[in-house]
Amino acid sequence: MYGKAFAPEYQGALTTLSVNSSLVDVLAAGTEQLAAAERAGARGEVARSGLAVAEAHRRLGQVGDADRAWKASYRAAREAGDTAAMAWALWSGGTLARQRGAFPLAWRLLGLAAEFGERGGDIVVRGYSLAGMAETGRIQGDYEAVGALHEQLLAEARKRGEARHTVWALEGIAQIHRNTGSYDTAYAMFEEAAEIAGRADDRRGHAWALRGLADIVSVRDGDAERALDLLAEAEVTCREMNLSSALAYNHKMRGNVLYRDGRYAEARDVYTQALAEFRAMSEPRGEALSRLGLAKSLAHLGHDLDDTAAELADLAEVLERIGLRHARQMVARAQAEFGIPTHTDADAGADAGADVRTAPVPDTGTRTGNEPSVHSSALAAADTATTTATATPTPGTPATTVAETDTAAVAGTPATAPTGTEVRR
Repeated sequence: MYGKAFAPEYQGALTTLSVNSSLVDVLAAGTEQLAAAERAGARGEVARSGLAVAEAHRRLGQVGDADRAWKASYRAAREAGDTAAMAWALWSGGTLARQRGAFPLAWRLLGLAAEFGERGGDIVVRGYSLAGMAETGRIQGDYEAVGALHEQLLAEARKRGEARHTVWALEGIAQIHRNTGSYDTAYAMFEEAAEIAGRADDRRGHAWALRGLADIVSVRDGDAERALDLLAEAEVTCREMNLSSALAYNHKMRGNVLYRDGRYAEARDVYTQALAEFRAMSEPRGEALSRLGLAKSLAHLGHDLDDTAAELADLAEVLERIGLRHARQMVARAQAEFGIPTHTDADAGADAGADVRTAPVPDTGTRTGNEPSVHSSALAAADTATTTATATPTPGTPATTVAETDTAAVAGTPATAPTGTEVRR
């Protein structure tokens, strides 16, 4: 039913690279091909090679280099008049924005990517971009808004036999079930994802599925040793493929398993390791979650309760600012666990995520005419989120566009989206 997993982000002269290629090797090959394309003046190939370079940098946690690379890829694609390549660059930029916790910017860029993918006739980048939007909403905890989109994308991936996209969708839906307490359903979906990824030789997807299974085995069954074995298996892949972000999340989950098992000193050490890894790659979501686990572990080890209260209060503000509803609720539970007073009940309701807003789920039906897109206003909105953008980024536009975004715009965009607006790949 499913073929071998492939990596559509490796394009042009780099299509020989596989989904399991080491990121170090991808970066080396992409950089070499990029230089050759620039010497030849082949702007389309510059865009496609630059995409691989951007994705390798992003997945290695080199966010500054990734930021520069996706924008350069976008500029080259625009100069070449290649709308589909522009879409892929915007997808990369949107994924990076999500990784850095700039959720409103992620929504804008991924929305643009989906629209440009449709304009350019590339259903793959359109699907990846819609998936990115779904994942952004899921990470923020707005399950109701994006649950149906996850299910739709899963159905489409199954129909086309796309193993990698099926695995992603299964894992996303499984995470929603896990976070809402449906552990058996979550386990079954993570298990199916691991099986499909294994058959399709999608090692990255398999590693993420193992992490999900470990979480369920720990929280549902209380079987810490089996959970740790699953994480150890996944870690081998993360290290062999240089998956920096996946490895850090693996370590954070290892801390969770140890904490649930009452092994607080071990948990403290692992959370400390994960925290350093997330800080090194400027990933605020992972950093905040590691800080939470570390604070709880230290509290059990006799850390001063006032210091714990101060750390949890600061985390609550950080998570509210980022816009992570589920994680903010985790902080509230930690405060209750240690008997730490919080805000008033009214404030707590808002803190738990009532003000976290996500984008309306896009109409994913095929458009046949020149009717307005659901993302038409996002073209201008994306520019307002940048410091140097001055024009609407449409194919062939010579003026400065969203691709000239200052790095600070990705890192510093306020995380709560305006009213009516709101990857792991």
